[in-house]
Amino acid sequence: MSSSFSKYIDALLASQTSVSSLEDALRIVKSSSELVDTLDNPNITPAEKEKVVDDLFAPSVKKVIFDLSKDCRIDALEDIVTEYIHVLDKQSNVADAVIYCVTPPDEKQLEGIKEFICKEENASKANVEIVEDKELIGGFIVRVSGREYDFSLKSKLDKIKSQVMKTARESNVDSGNVIAVLKQDIKDFEYRTDGEQIGTVVRVGDSIATIHGLDHAMYGEIVVFENGVKGMVQDIKKNQIGVILFGSDVGIHQGTRVKRTNKKAGIPVGEAFIGRIVNSLGEPIDGKGDIKAEDYRPVEQSAPSIVDRKSVDTPMATGILSIDSMFPIGRGQRELIIGDRQTGKTAIAVDTILNQKGKGVICIYNAIGQKASSVAKLVNTLEKAGAMEYTIVVCATASDPASLQYISPYSATALAEHFMYQGRDCLIVYDDLSKHAVAYRALSLLLERSPGREAYPGDVFYLHSRLLERSSKLSDELGGGSITALPIIETQDGDVSAYIPTNVISITDGQIFLESDLFFSGMRPAVNVGLSVSRVGGAAQTKAMKKAAGSLRIDLAQYREMEVFTQFASDLDEETKANLVYGKGLMELLKQPRNHPLSLTDMVVTLVAATNRKFVDVPVDEIKKYQTDMLEYINSTYPQISAAIEKDKVLDDDIKEQIISAVDNYKKVNNG
Repeated sequence: MSSSFSKYIDALLASQTSVSSLEDALRIVKSSSELVDTLDNPNITPAEKEKVVDDLFAPSVKKVIFDLSKDCRIDALEDIVTEYIHVLDKQSNVADAVIYCVTPPDEKQLEGIKEFICKEENASKANVEIVEDKELIGGFIVRVSGREYDFSLKSKLDKIKSQVMKTARESNVDSGNVIAVLKQDIKDFEYRTDGEQIGTVVRVGDSIATIHGLDHAMYGEIVVFENGVKGMVQDIKKNQIGVILFGSDVGIHQGTRVKRTNKKAGIPVGEAFIGRIVNSLGEPIDGKGDIKAEDYRPVEQSAPSIVDRKSVDTPMATGILSIDSMFPIGRGQRELIIGDRQTGKTAIAVDTILNQKGKGVICIYNAIGQKASSVAKLVNTLEKAGAMEYTIVVCATASDPASLQYISPYSATALAEHFMYQGRDCLIVYDDLSKHAVAYRALSLLLERSPGREAYPGDVFYLHSRLLERSSKLSDELGGGSITALPIIETQDGDVSAYIPTNVISITDGQIFLESDLFFSGMRPAVNVGLSVSRVGGAAQTKAMKKAAGSLRIDLAQYREMEVFTQFASDLDEETKANLVYGKGLMELLKQPRNHPLSLTDMVVTLVAATNRKFVDVPVDEIKKYQTDMLEYINSTYPQISAAIEKDKVLDDDIKEQIISAVDNYKKVNNG
């Protein structure tokens, strides 16, 4: 029942109004345009309208006619009569059906169709309306109680075409065997028709469709419009549902038919996706042909329970010295990368992907609302570094509908879960969740949900919590696989207390905060040591890195504090001067060019040399070159150091002494 008519239908049912009385009232209304103008005129008082109704209509329909006139909706009377008859028929176990056909059926065929309707709908009687539709070519379609039984020739031909196209895609069909394949497909084709639940579009706009008739649709279910466009149920009300479209709304209008699929939104998954670029629905967009799927996973999936998880104990090295030494990330962790626009957030994520080469980690980069040119540039970087061999790019660009941007991170996570439950490790980058929240806000406002803080809907926290909770380290019983998440959030003028940043900070296990002032001063990556933290990764940090980093974070904090207090001082003691030089050297060492991740050995050697003040006599502007040359010298001259660190991941006193000795030897060689 349409929600706009429900109160009138309820009033008619309560008064047990006869259909004949209602039809008589409709005839009276249709016979006089002057009467319609009077009852629909908002300037005429209710008392005057009531007098007109009393004079012309039977007592049993007076109340409904008067209510319609008060609402200025007397023109809806015909639809209300039709709906009322339908409701009464339903109560009397009478099925109302519409038959669409090219030529009307004869009496015998009509009786057979009525018997079929009564059997399928468990009805005692069937009322049938016949509508001619030349587009069906032959056969007929029966529509009854929101279900459709399609026996048309057009539908059979469409399904045969679909089957032939599927065979052509999945097998090697050439000009020599195409006729044989066609014959075999048509011979093997089995046409079955089951009652499909059908609804109709009430209104559509801005990639949102409101549908009446799909009373049993599930939240998150995929529905298909008659022009082939798919949508997902996102809003369920008493008499209608709201659907977000996964394509253009061109060709969809009021009255367009919509079909249920009884299937939740999902994405094909499999090994063949590695190295490919796909959209939010798992369809390839890189021009390299179809992808053979191994399975199909729902985009929305429950997160692993506490029992199914284990603690994070394996490092997920980024290859970035400032992060791996002070804010280490473990496999199964969720570490937020947060900062203003153009401060190097994506660069950190890309460096982390590049650093996974040869480590058995499958990387997924999820672009949400990015420019297509930016994504193409990033993919080019990954290809040049050979990283696309273990990377999947799931892309919903700024030109895609908000609906595709909304489901994009869930689709990417479903892909990652496929590998995680095989016992493999995955790294997933969400770039960025700020745009994801904006896309969801747009959809929610169009679906007429109540706006809250900053116009976001009330469930925007759940939007990201149910996504990020799916990243975890699985227990050994489930294979020990993991998903490590690097969500990215963009702040406005460094405001980490805004709505979305605080939400995601509270969901994640730490954050890397990138500061604009540091970035513009040349400190890149511009990691703010004071606001950045890793709440989990320390447990996964290698012993070598933990020991080498030592007091690095404290030393940097002391340097920055000392720098503030001494910037106006003219007379400094020698110890303060030495500490300032040491701190400046540390800051310079933490600078790292893009797309150049460091190995564990390089980072450990650098940190041991730095904390033992081996760079204090090197001019600040020469430190980076000095570091690069020193690492090349040590790796080539003392390979046993690298072998020992990479093998055992520990830094004992013997190796530490070897490193210090090697650094001193390099200094002698360099100075000589």
